[in-house]
Amino acid sequence: MFSIGLAMTLRPGAYERYKAAHDALWPEIAASMADNQVSMAIYRDGQRLFLFAAAPTEADWIKSRQAPALARWDAQMAQLLETGPDGRIAFTRLEKAFGFGAFA
Repeated sequence: MFSIGLAMTLRPGAYERYKAAHDALWPEIAASMADNQVSMAIYRDGQRLFLFAAAPTEADWIKSRQAPALARWDAQMAQLLETGPDGRIAFTRLEKAFGFGAFA
């Protein structure tokens, strides 16, 4: 199994809109994740968000990220999350410190 952890930072006052967008996740995005057997959870600690995702393989994860609607979704999320100089969401890839069972 492939797993990945990413961290993001919310823009001030953006959490409610971020949460509402994810509560109404676009069907195309959900279908792409389901079709590629991706499971995902996002946790919040203040202004920091921590995304944890798992898929059967890294190729499945990458394929799930190719959904045509994802570019529009990311553009919407870039209004709510801190971005880099290129205007794209500033993700920090987290190093796995521990894994057990299916996550070893």
